[in-house]
Amino acid sequence: MSYGAIIGDLVGSVYEWDRIKTKEFEFFKPECFYTDDSVCTAAVAHILLNDPSSAVQALRQWCRNHPGRGYGGMFLIWINTDEMDAYNSYGNGAAMRVSPAAFLNRHRSIEEALFAADRVTEVTHNHPEGIKGARATTHAIWLAFQKHRPEHIRRTIEQEYGYDLSRTVDEIRPDYVFDVTCQGTVPEAITCALESTSFEDAVRNAISLGGDSDTLAAIAGPIAEALHGVPKDLVGRAKQYLPTDIIGVIERLYASWKTV
Repeated sequence: MSYGAIIGDLVGSVYEWDRIKTKEFEFFKPECFYTDDSVCTAAVAHILLNDPSSAVQALRQWCRNHPGRGYGGMFLIWINTDEMDAYNSYGNGAAMRVSPAAFLNRHRSIEEALFAADRVTEVTHNHPEGIKGARATTHAIWLAFQKHRPEHIRRTIEQEYGYDLSRTVDEIRPDYVFDVTCQGTVPEAITCALESTSFEDAVRNAISLGGDSDTLAAIAGPIAEALHGVPKDLVGRAKQYLPTDIIGVIERLYASWKTV
């Protein structure tokens, strides 16, 4: 779940502006760093573990506590403007932060998971495509936790959300370009996870597209985690790059699931 998102973010961080079109690369580089994807994922985990009605305040506070992490232009204004409402965004930030909604509701209904996704998305990304991107990501993770096969997940996401998931990663890669919208990121990231043979393979798929690498991998990562699990050694290495508050809330997230 969330370590899946955060590892994807960390590994992809160094390729967002130095994009590559290959799966052959050093997985954890010394210069990897956590970006807004990890901060917002931790914030969503905090919100859903505590009080979803505090989503606006908590999301702003987490981001203010971690300045300079690559926040998008409008989102950065929202972070620093207390009176600003949701701004009709359909950016891929809606999907990269939403994985805790699926994780915390993995033993509950899909309706509950999607409701949680809506609550943490609509505070900023209230455009229909933003809501759809977050819902599709949550739905794919939830289905993977239910042990559905990738082909079933693919068909369900296509039918429910209208995304085209027919292309393979190799077919997407040559012409794919940097795209920060949900509609130009979420289908590709889901494909990267569903086609993967392991968690690491999913992250490599996502980064190899040569797009918004950290966000593609932060979306593919938690789907792949639900499908394959995350090796403990990768979690241990990821923690070396993270501040204590992010580690703390993610550990609470995993602990809360174990008590269900």
